[in-house]
Amino acid sequence: MGMNRPSIANAFGDKEAVYRETLARFATAVKTAAMASLAAESDLSASLTSFYYAALDVYFTSDPAPGCFVMCTAPVEAVEHPRIRQSLQRLIAEVDDVLAARFARAKEDGQYPAEGDPKEAARMAQAILHSLAIRARSGTPKAVLRKIARSAAQVLAGG
Repeated sequence: MGMNRPSIANAFGDKEAVYRETLARFATAVKTAAMASLAAESDLSASLTSFYYAALDVYFTSDPAPGCFVMCTAPVEAVEHPRIRQSLQRLIAEVDDVLAARFARAKEDGQYPAEGDPKEAARMAQAILHSLAIRARSGTPKAVLRKIARSAAQVLAGG
């Protein structure tokens, strides 16, 4: 950035503040992409597959794949930093809400079982997202993760 340490501190605050701001920016970009991918397909399974593929594209921005900034760094920092923990909880809840709305829409359209719980399905869908992020960071090839994502989307769409 061409800034010395005092200038960075004056502009952004302490390291935790810089981290939280970076986390918030990343989360906003990911949520925007997630909402777009979930809305792009009318079929629930295709919509979830698109959602996971978009996430994988983010996770594989370099080699080796860094995974997800939120799911691969924030959980570690949340233990020692309550404000990061609060940010992480908020982000997880926001993604749950976006996913739950998609499952609710599918339920209204008859694409998701009437007895299905959109909120529970959203939590499961996000759990798969977390696993994909960790597996990407561990070195699992993108092609393998795309297969997992496709299979998970099919299972989730079936209730």
